[in-house]
Amino acid sequence: NVMIIIFAIAMILMTFDKVRQIGVSMLASAGIAGIILGFAAQRSLATLIAGIQIAITQPIRIDDVVIVENEWGRIEEITLTYVVVNIWDQRRLIVPITYFIETPFQNWTRTTAELLGTVFIYADYRLPINALRDELERIVADSPLWDKRLAKVQVTNATDKTMGIRALVSAENSSNAWELRCLVREKLIAFLQRNFPDSLPRVRLETNKTIDKKTRHEIN
Repeated sequence: NVMIIIFAIAMILMTFDKVRQIGVSMLASAGIAGIILGFAAQRSLATLIAGIQIAITQPIRIDDVVIVENEWGRIEEITLTYVVVNIWDQRRLIVPITYFIETPFQNWTRTTAELLGTVFIYADYRLPINALRDELERIVADSPLWDKRLAKVQVTNATDKTMGIRALVSAENSSNAWELRCLVREKLIAFLQRNFPDSLPRVRLETNKTIDKKTRHEIN
């Protein structure tokens, strides 16, 4: 209504030569103001629509575990304009509601809280893999963090110096999965140090044992 009134007054003033410039200025101001209001209304409308869409489709819910902006946290509060994410170190990340409509993010508890955790270890080629498999089974069997779904050891990489070994374990939620990963990593490293110290990563230097007399003389 205000914009209509300003426009009407500007048109009336433009009919008089002496105040025509005032009418032109009012029209210009009204146009700029209309553009500004249009942009503001568009953003507000987009935010409102995003809030309604979140409420209907529910890509996130209270207490969901999410990865947002490379931060692990839980959804603590959802409003029509913003979402509060409780980060693992007790910081609070305030995210516009439109973020969860326009930007890809990870929801670790969308359908179930169960997760698989991975532990990577690099060892020398002399390490017997079956011994490591047996040790992993003993570790998870003694831990209440394991949900008894999966525990396996696989060689996933091989370089000129070491082989990459992955231990895959399961847990009923992300917190248990993190704790179990740390436990398995610590126990497997201790197992290697205690039973197979020669299988820890190392750099080999080999020399030719046969040296002729001339070379030996030059070395001396």
